[in-house]
Amino acid sequence: MTDDIHKDRLDRRKFLIGGAFLGAAALAYARTPRTVEDFLGKAKLDDIIPKHFADWSFVSASGLVTAPEDQLSRLLYSQLLTRVYSAPNQPSIMMLAAQSASQTGVLQIHRPEVCYPAGGFQLSPVIEHDIPVGPLMLRTNQLTATADGRSEQIVYWTRIGRHLPISWSEQRWAVAQDNMRGIIPDAVLVRISVSTNDRDEALAVIDGFTRSLIASLSPLARKVLIGVG
Repeated sequence: MTDDIHKDRLDRRKFLIGGAFLGAAALAYARTPRTVEDFLGKAKLDDIIPKHFADWSFVSASGLVTAPEDQLSRLLYSQLLTRVYSAPNQPSIMMLAAQSASQTGVLQIHRPEVCYPAGGFQLSPVIEHDIPVGPLMLRTNQLTATADGRSEQIVYWTRIGRHLPISWSEQRWAVAQDNMRGIIPDAVLVRISVSTNDRDEALAVIDGFTRSLIASLSPLARKVLIGVG
């Protein structure tokens, strides 16, 4: 009789443990991301970002600091756009836009803190720099990169899905939030810079360039760059 009671308890415990494992497996399956959210789709960055807007005109695709070409960078980016713009009585603007079709959390989009030191630059601390763009306050990061007496004033932002994360932790959390909703988000890094030692002058030019750029974009291009159509 005692053996039967003991056996019943063991069977009940096995049943409860098995049910817990099944429940955990079902929850994990339910939360597995299945929908890829790719704002860019089959469009090309080169087509949706205008070569001419306001007083600015595209003059070159070379001369920018980019990530070292390796297997990781090839996996990281689906599309990479580099442009230099000029305008009368303004310093040249260097713009880089990099798009990754899916951010699963395994790969993180390349930030200037990685590619500039690889090019021999010393970096200032990164600070938050907000740019008013119409009704939107665009959250960006700002830093200065210096090498061989040359300084580059840099502003950049990242978009992951519909999020504009500033820090690495915010970036990871943005991916996690979308993954928990069953979504694998796409991502874009936009970097805008001016080669000058005058930080204040550079930021004024970059802010104006950014506002003019966003205002000139189609709804699709705005959604790709800042998550809002």
